[in-house]
Amino acid sequence: MNKTNRTNEAKAARASQQAHPYIGMWVTADGRIRQELLPGGRYDEARDGRPSVYTGSYKIRGNTIDYVDDTGFTADGEFREDVLYHGGMVFYREK
Repeated sequence: MNKTNRTNEAKAARASQQAHPYIGMWVTADGRIRQELLPGGRYDEARDGRPSVYTGSYKIRGNTIDYVDDTGFTADGEFREDVLYHGGMVFYREK
């Protein structure tokens, strides 16, 4: 990949991050599950210290999020007052 492509990808990632205020790390209160919403519509979920247990794509529409993991499993969630409710779990934004 050349320098121009890397620069364009970095600009796109920054723009995507600015476009979605929910991008970033979300963590359960006990810290066991960590879900990172990455720029570009991908997520990476760690559980009990094991990285990348679940990975896939997501789409945010308003305050809802739809997930499709890399195996094809689908799920959804909802953001309410800077808290993510997903799959019976509650995630808080990591500061």
